[in-house]
Amino acid sequence: MIEVSLIDKMGSDLSVVNAARVSFANKHEEFNDTKDTKLIKFLAKHGHWSPFAHCSVQFHIRTPLFVARQLVKHQVGLSWNEVSRRYVDSEVEIYEPKEWRAKADNVKQGSAEEIVNINPRGDLVNQLLRQGVAPEMARMVLPQSMMTEWYWSGSVYAFARVCNLRLDKTAQKETQWVAEEISTQIKPHFPISWKYLTEEA
Repeated sequence: MIEVSLIDKMGSDLSVVNAARVSFANKHEEFNDTKDTKLIKFLAKHGHWSPFAHCSVQFHIRTPLFVARQLVKHQVGLSWNEVSRRYVDSEVEIYEPKEWRAKADNVKQGSAEEIVNINPRGDLVNQLLRQGVAPEMARMVLPQSMMTEWYWSGSVYAFARVCNLRLDKTAQKETQWVAEEISTQIKPHFPISWKYLTEEA
C-alpha cells in the first residue's frame, strides 16, 4: 500500500513574504491577506523561488521501488534517505496492484483505462533470506514491485515542482497518487504559497 505521511514542517506563508521583504529591511508580524497574497502571487508568477525556499517540509513515504525510482529523479532542493536492503533482512513486502492497466495504444508510455486480468507472484528473495544468504546479495533478485520507504525533505518550492510534473495526466498513475497526497498535506500549512506555486489560481 502506498503511504505518504507529513512528518515535520517549518515556516508559513508569512515566512515567504518576510524573506522577500527583507530586501527592503521590512517585516510583517502578521499575514496581510491583501498585500501579502498579492506579493506571493507575484513571486510565484515571476519565478522568484528563493523566498519559498525558506519554508520546508519532511515526508515519510512508502511506495513500490518502480515509483520511488521515478520520484528520486527530482533532486534540486530535496534530500532523500531510503531504507537499505543491504542492512535490512526483514521479509520483503511486494506491492500487488488491485488492477492491472492495459498498455495504451496511442502513446509510448502510460496506460489505458482497460483492465487486464493477471496475478503474477514472486518470493525468491525471501527464500534466499530464509536460507541464510546475506541481505546485500539477496537484494539482487528483488523485483521492481518491492516496497521501499524513505524520508523526503525539501523546500515548499521544490515539492511544488514535483507536484506540477507528477500531477500531470500523462504521469504514471502511481506517481500521481503520491503527488496528490503530498499536495493535499502541504496545502493547509502554506495555503497561499501552494495555491500560486501549483498554478491553482
